[in-house]
Amino acid sequence: MNHAEIIKLQKFLQTKFNNRNIDVRPRGKLNDSVEVYIGDESIGLIHVDDEDGDKSYIFNMSILDIDLDEV
Repeated sequence: MNHAEIIKLQKFLQTKFNNRNIDVRPRGKLNDSVEVYIGDESIGLIHVDDEDGDKSYIFNMSILDIDLDEV
């Protein structure tokens, strides 16, 4: 993903979740996905899918059962 896509994804997530602390960061040498952070905590990955000519983004967030104990 290029820088412009990353910025668009970040702005989309910040607006959708009403949280300006969401930060979308590149993953070093991997250019097919980015990491999503809230503050210093990584909360998930976004992968790009453009194989069929229609580009889409897949947001994957893992939630550990121990994290649910805090709720």
